[in-house]
Amino acid sequence: MKSTITWMKLFPILFGFFVMGFVDVVGIATNYVKKDFFLSDTLANLIPMLVFLWFALCSIPTGMIMNKLGRKNTVLLSMGVTAVVMLLPLIDYNFNLTLLTFALLGIGNTILQVSLNPMIAQVVSEKKMASILTLGQFVKAISSFLGPVIAGIAASYWGNWKLIFVVYAGTTLLAGIWLLLSIDTDSPQNVKTTTSFRSALALFSDKIILWLFIGILAVVGIDVGLNTHIPKLLMAQTGLSLNEAGLGTSLYFISRTAGTFFGALLLTRIDSKIFMQSGMIIAIAAFAALLVSDQLWLLLLWIVIIGLACSNVFSILFSYALKHKPEHANEISALMIMGVSGGALIMPFMGVLSDGYGQIAGLLPLLLCMVYLLWTTGKLGKQS
Repeated sequence: MKSTITWMKLFPILFGFFVMGFVDVVGIATNYVKKDFFLSDTLANLIPMLVFLWFALCSIPTGMIMNKLGRKNTVLLSMGVTAVVMLLPLIDYNFNLTLLTFALLGIGNTILQVSLNPMIAQVVSEKKMASILTLGQFVKAISSFLGPVIAGIAASYWGNWKLIFVVYAGTTLLAGIWLLLSIDTDSPQNVKTTTSFRSALALFSDKIILWLFIGILAVVGIDVGLNTHIPKLLMAQTGLSLNEAGLGTSLYFISRTAGTFFGALLLTRIDSKIFMQSGMIIAIAAFAALLVSDQLWLLLLWIVIIGLACSNVFSILFSYALKHKPEHANEISALMIMGVSGGALIMPFMGVLSDGYGQIAGLLPLLLCMVYLLWTTGKLGKQS
């Protein structure tokens, strides 16, 4: 009976991860907006930047808000913001309002990511936390997959790509109602309150929290770096056109999605430290092989293996952080999500190396990130 009750509370939280994936619509939407308003690449790139920026600016304030409102109410706030924002492009479709829409979408998604992840701790045991967080990432990946499909259907069959926002607004509203009716309101007094940025950032004085935060930077850097540079590598090594080389990025994304699904199953049976350690050893070996391969089928094979091996690292690091200091779960969640934005810091280094020494050299910082993550597993082992 207890297991049934847990799953009844877990399903609406997992559906919240589906809403979390709506932010990835910015990728396909940017292309439509660029076409609609005849934008240059530089101007069009303001749109994803506006979404990405808020992970750095709003993560810690959201942690503080959770201490006052509770996690459930903060999640409901984020869904309310998201549902309303989705309707703005349908009211008046102009470039300025579009920028505002995606800025607010970024804010809403930041609030959702910070507040939804620690809600898992309310309904599952610490032993199952890494597995369930991984399952949430799998649900989010499905949502990300469906975004371009829904936008294409809206454009082709309904004659207006922006109708995807109606679908998203309705789905977000349903998710909020389901969460409202299914999850008990948590007490803000259950956690130690934080009243300033200084007290939240003071958690970095804990070496474990600092190592985990840098780990989040590293794994997001790997994800962003590979998604960006895989087509360039394939073109450089095999002579493929850009359209053909884009297959590599899609393949990486598919392998990550499959990896989160299998990871959610395996992490219920395998210790997360051993699971991550094994995965990083495999990832480093595959990445080294990727750098020296020049045959297309081999390059694609290594890309798939790397995607599978790295797909669960984010969830494992996040779960370790929450378990390390559960009394500071809100603030820790904020710091970890702040690391999502910082992961892009690796891109300038990759760009400099690529311009100066070629695509292989540009990928080397990602190898360093993988080595760091393997080193981190040894430190995490001391906490288990």
